[in-house]
Amino acid sequence: MSEAQPGTTGRRGRLLALAALAAGAGAAAWSLRDLPAAFGRRPDAEREERVRSSPQYRDGVFHNAPSSLARDTARPEIDRGTVRRMLFEREGRTPTLPVPTVRTAGGPRQAAEGVEITWYGHASALVEIEGARVLLDPIWSDRCSPTAHVGPKRLHPVPVELEELPPVDAVLISHDHYDHLDMATVKRLVLSQSAPFAVPLGIGGHLRRWGVPEHRIIELDWDETCTLGDLVLTLTSAHHFSGRGLTRNTTLWGSWVIAGPTRKVFYTGDSGYFEGYKAIGEQHGPFDAALVQIGAYDEAWSDIHMTPEDAVQAHRDLDAGLLVPVHWCTFNLGLHPWAEPVERLLAEAKAQAVPLAVPRPGERVDVDNPPELDGWWEGLA
Repeated sequence: MSEAQPGTTGRRGRLLALAALAAGAGAAAWSLRDLPAAFGRRPDAEREERVRSSPQYRDGVFHNAPSSLARDTARPEIDRGTVRRMLFEREGRTPTLPVPTVRTAGGPRQAAEGVEITWYGHASALVEIEGARVLLDPIWSDRCSPTAHVGPKRLHPVPVELEELPPVDAVLISHDHYDHLDMATVKRLVLSQSAPFAVPLGIGGHLRRWGVPEHRIIELDWDETCTLGDLVLTLTSAHHFSGRGLTRNTTLWGSWVIAGPTRKVFYTGDSGYFEGYKAIGEQHGPFDAALVQIGAYDEAWSDIHMTPEDAVQAHRDLDAGLLVPVHWCTFNLGLHPWAEPVERLLAEAKAQAVPLAVPRPGERVDVDNPPELDGWWEGLA
């Protein structure tokens, strides 16, 4: 056996290390290849006039409506203590047992003639209302992040594949944060559906970059409406913020009124509690049901996310019937225990005599005949 020449082993080790480093860099570059596109695009120049003329737009960004109940910061106040809790106080924030999901059996069927809601997890839901279908804030990716390899990971599988959804009449987006507007899901919907995307002002720029045809993009300001057959969709206010990178609030955020000929559903999107719910209820209510954000709250960002108790009060302000909680269960985005949002909601809804349905991900709720509460979340965390 020949002996290695002096220095050969060292050179070989350095070459192997360089090769491994290059391979690692290549893998990292490949994993981040979609990152620039995922950030989206600022409003297109030819549409800037519509953005600039919005009552919500000044000093180059969108703003929340004035509120005596919430400061107009549109920005979470995160100090060192909050960061410490994020990094080190993680116990109980994810389920320790599998989250039960429901896969609807049977083939294609007509949309419900009444009102039915299927919650897929987090804020993604399908609203069926008097023969029409509306898909809300769909995210089917494993992570709510600009990259598929880093960021909050899904805590349960999607109950049904995106391509298995029935034809929808509209896709509604509340704002452009990654847990509500997902590039990969949008691209799949371009191929699997023909419905338009109705979005707040400015979000059309993201969709155009991701290949959504112009005729499938409807951009609205607060209190603007679009009509699709018998379906009337109105973008209403919310107290939140927007942004997919370092720049904030170049796109608008909002909530949605979904109206059929005689029935109505409301979706809060993300929002802190504010006077707007009372005004929306007076102008557009009563509602048969409301999908209300209950999770990812904290004192550090109380202006932009409601607590479960806030959610019940907002529901009452809206003059809504059945409360269906969303924005919990699927991603670890808050500092509270995993099941705390629904447990606090249950207690407050009972105290306020508010009708409540808490479906499993994938479970369809008939608003006129909702299922009994069975505590399926208990003991999972």
